Amino acid sequence: MVANQIWYHIKEGFRSIFTHGLMSFAAVCMTVACLLIMGSFSLIALNANAMLKDLEDDNEFLAYVDETFTDSEARSLQSRLESIPNVSSATFVSKAEAMEEFRGELDNDGLLDGLPDDTFRDRYRIHVEDIQSMAATVNQVREVSGIADVQASLEIADGFVMLRNVASALAIILVVMLVVISVFIIANTIKLSTFTRREEIAIMKMCGATNWFVRWPFLVEGVLLCLTGSLIAYFSQWGVYALIVKAMQNSGILSIISAIPFQTLSGTVLLVFILVGLVIGAGGSAMAIRKFLKV
Repeated sequence: MVANQIWYHIKEGFRSIFTHGLMSFAAVCMTVACLLIMGSFSLIALNANAMLKDLEDDNEFLAYVDETFTDSEARSLQSRLESIPNVSSATFVSKAEAMEEFRGELDNDGLLDGLPDDTFRDRYRIHVEDIQSMAATVNQVREVSGIADVQASLEIADGFVMLRNVASALAIILVVMLVVISVFIIANTIKLSTFTRREEIAIMKMCGATNWFVRWPFLVEGVLLCLTGSLIAYFSQWGVYALIVKAMQNSGILSIISAIPFQTLSGTVLLVFILVGLVIGAGGSAMAIRKFLKV
């Protein structure tokens, strides 16, 4: 008995899709459009967050060793610096190495050749694990005996954190807004299809059919339409993403931006599209038929 009812609901759902072909096509197109917009914004946010994370990883600050320390004493500070919480690595740079780096950056054609190697101080390049805690880490490094001064661009670090938080917040807000808008659009699209069957629903209700018995075929119809739209949107998103990445690689300035390969995101994108499609289809159908169940 239950199996017969399930089969009946599925069969009616499929029949309604092909009976109202134009409306079904419109519902699929709206689902594809909404998911493509949502997916595009989400992928942009993910890539922006990844780029900001790379910039954070490259961010570092310098800790200058006291001038009175010998080379061995200066090198002995490394273990103490790396034991500080949030410090991922502390790389020692000798006076001579600092001079060579400065010469390479200045590109002065031998202008600094006469300066002795001890013009610069021994120093440490310090990378942090969490850039949000960089200010506290700088203060802890400054308190280490033997560290004379610290040079850190805290404003830049705070800017990276703010950009990352803003990008994440915008992505979440846009995704939620688009899901809500999609549910209402699909509801109105299915409502047009349901309106043509209002008399059939009224007869079923007067014959004793329960609300759920009437509702299930429409839920099946909405879910099938939105799942179809989800699959089409997934492959369309893949193609659009690949075209954008290829265009960026072939351009001049944008070629320096490294995009996340879609293959690493494909499973997550497919799962999200299917789940959102189920929510949109079921939610839209339930909203569409609610009015016509009041007989």
